[in-house]
Amino acid sequence: MATIEDLRERINLRLEDSFVGISEQVADLPAEDLVELLNQLKLIEAATVVMMLPIPRTIELFDQPTMTRRSAILGKQEPGRAAQIIEELSADERTDIIQQMGLLERRRILSKVSNEVKTELEHLLKYEEHTAGGIMTTEFVTLAPAMTVADALKHIRQVAREKESIYACYVIENETGRLIGAVSLRDLVMAEMGQSVADVMRRKPVTVMVDDDQESVANKIAKYNLLAVPVLEKDGSLVGFVTVDDVIDVMIEEQTEDILRMAAVEPGALDRPYFDNPIFRVVRKRIGWLLFLFVAGTLTSKVLHSYEDELKAVVALNFFVPLLIGTGGNAGAQTVMTVIRSLSLGEIGMHNAWRVVMRESSTGLLVGMLIGLIAFGQAYWVTHDPLLALTIAATVCAICLWSTTVGSIIPIIAHRVGVDPAVLSAPLITTLVDATGLLIYLTIAKIILDQI
Repeated sequence: MATIEDLRERINLRLEDSFVGISEQVADLPAEDLVELLNQLKLIEAATVVMMLPIPRTIELFDQPTMTRRSAILGKQEPGRAAQIIEELSADERTDIIQQMGLLERRRILSKVSNEVKTELEHLLKYEEHTAGGIMTTEFVTLAPAMTVADALKHIRQVAREKESIYACYVIENETGRLIGAVSLRDLVMAEMGQSVADVMRRKPVTVMVDDDQESVANKIAKYNLLAVPVLEKDGSLVGFVTVDDVIDVMIEEQTEDILRMAAVEPGALDRPYFDNPIFRVVRKRIGWLLFLFVAGTLTSKVLHSYEDELKAVVALNFFVPLLIGTGGNAGAQTVMTVIRSLSLGEIGMHNAWRVVMRESSTGLLVGMLIGLIAFGQAYWVTHDPLLALTIAATVCAICLWSTTVGSIIPIIAHRVGVDPAVLSAPLITTLVDATGLLIYLTIAKIILDQI
């Protein structure tokens, strides 16, 4: 079987030769491999390949969670063909694709879809993109509490082809549409045929509200080990459900955002494949934080300038500046990442913030003492000055204590005031610790060394 690289080369040749035979080149590829190929192609190449494929095959590709640029590729299709693809996708998938389209492309495709799908899309698009309502699907199975198990199974068989999932079914009041219980397909299969659904269902199932943040929805599904969670309006009526595969997408998205923020890069910088991102867009996503950190870094220069005379008096102090501020920045970054992770998992919060600070401070003190012993030996080996070696050892201990304390406090405060803790990330902590660490170093040096 040809490799992905071989197929890409062949497709590029076909693109130069009037697009003839593209569908034959990829006809036998598994959907997962074809998606991998499309992700590696340029946008116009990927859109051309999709254009050559039969619609059922295209729908199979768009259902793959690893496929990128779905909205952009669909926007390059002829409107009638794009509408056919949209109509065959699940409600949450089609909503996600339409949300990411430009207004002009959206109108062009929506003008071709059926009234039923258009109404459904307009309903789902009113919810915010990163909420439970924004990622839910409306294709769920509902049952009446008075149904027998036999009637429920018969009903599921009748509607199964029209629903995204049949493993979780929801029991609602016919008059109000309010959720009163949930029952799994496994529960129904194992129950007696004559039992009522009300006897088999689980009352008060775990639910989320339409305006709940998608990350909290993901955490709830993970916490209760659910395949799906029902989504309710404020009046308690059932409007959709979020499945575990949707949650995987959410987790990938949220983790990507956190990683970018920790590197001082705006979220959205990786929305497109690497080579599809224009350089000016990449610069725009990176420059803001870099400028802020650059300006904040002038504090370090200010501290050095303020202690210029002292540094001239004991030149050897300069040798250890990079070592000390680097150690403080690294210790602070470790603490920040540990605290942010625990915050995201709900393990810590304002209610136990004092315990977190004490724990991280104790850790920083012990780490500082251990590194301080090594720092003493290293400084004495380099300078043969016991007082200078003591200064370096005491500074390492103090900086580790300070940086871990600051690194534990800032994310908790940010979380409390509603700011994403990842925004106040390792680069910011490192910049802050650089300036304050120098101040600590030179203050300790002034106390211990007689020459200053």
